[in-house]
Amino acid sequence: MLKLTEVHASYGPVVALRGVSLFVPEGGIVAVLGANGAGKSSTLRAISGLLRCSQGAIEFEGRRVERLQPEQIVQLGISQVPEGRELFAGMTVYENLMLGAYSRSDRPAIQSDLDRVYGYFPILAERRNRPAGSLSGGEQQMLAIGRGLMSKPRLLLLDEPSVGLAPLLVRDIFRIIRTINQEEGITILLVEQDASMALELAQHAYLLETGTVVLDDSAEKLRNDEAVRKSYLGY
Repeated sequence: MLKLTEVHASYGPVVALRGVSLFVPEGGIVAVLGANGAGKSSTLRAISGLLRCSQGAIEFEGRRVERLQPEQIVQLGISQVPEGRELFAGMTVYENLMLGAYSRSDRPAIQSDLDRVYGYFPILAERRNRPAGSLSGGEQQMLAIGRGLMSKPRLLLLDEPSVGLAPLLVRDIFRIIRTINQEEGITILLVEQDASMALELAQHAYLLETGTVVLDDSAEKLRNDEAVRKSYLGY
């Protein structure tokens, strides 16, 4: 579904990606791991069109997308849930969710998708008329994922969904992510610092260092390789 080939990108003079190549199969869950500054979030931003590539190619379902505008990429079926959630704090839960559907014209289906999001995250239905800024950190993360789902994506990019959450809540979030993948067939590319949780969820993983892929393999092999765990994953 998604293929990156030798992607390079920079923030002005600061190089973020140095020839990143990765592959995400349709219906799969792929994790991108690495320390802070490794280029994980920059990889997602490049896919979403928020960071321009200076070299390389990004293909989604066989179509080159690296020169498209972010709104065009959303319309193709890619949605990103950003690190830090980036909600509109003064708007209600309902209004934030509906913003996720701003590019859609299939109005009858939007209510059905809204009901489905409420099914995944019942607390959002209870809080629908409350400002997003009044929610707890976990509830805000649920809202950010729900907003991403409202664009009806085929590929969901998740950037550090565990940040700032208690371990028990992280497990709940990851369980719902697995359910979304299995029940709706949404392909997921997950950026995550909690390597242990990510490797439990994903089928394949890439390890980044200073904007370069230094290792990729099945999640199971990485999870069971003691040398890799100690050297790269920190557990």
